[in-house]
Amino acid sequence: MFIKRLAADSWFSRCVREAAKWKCQRCGAQHDPGSQGLHCAHFMTRGKWATRFDPLNVAALCYGCHSFIDSRPYEKAQWFEDFLGKDVAQIIREKSENTKHGLKKCLKEITKHYKAEHERIQQANLDGVPNVTVVGFL
Repeated sequence: MFIKRLAADSWFSRCVREAAKWKCQRCGAQHDPGSQGLHCAHFMTRGKWATRFDPLNVAALCYGCHSFIDSRPYEKAQWFEDFLGKDVAQIIREKSENTKHGLKKCLKEITKHYKAEHERIQQANLDGVPNVTVVGFL
């Protein structure tokens, strides 16, 4: 199923990869900033709008790790449970089913938020701040 990639998705993805300092959070492979080899991988698909832009729903994964876990649903669920913790993974599962979130109406604001967030994360990385996290839209 094809899910259109929006400007908000692009800025959100940049934030996730920048916060991970361009390193795969599964295998540890380091990538050059701006590389297409590192992806923003969603636990619950981007088609689930309630969690589409939730920083807890994603990880920065290299192409190989992203392809591996997306082709193996059980391993994907297990990896994200280990990565997030079982309780957080369950919260994300439940949140993903919310159909009354209203996020589609906020795309311009979401894009603006993550564009500013990307600038903040880049500066924090330049300043040597360890463990920078992405601040969610809501």
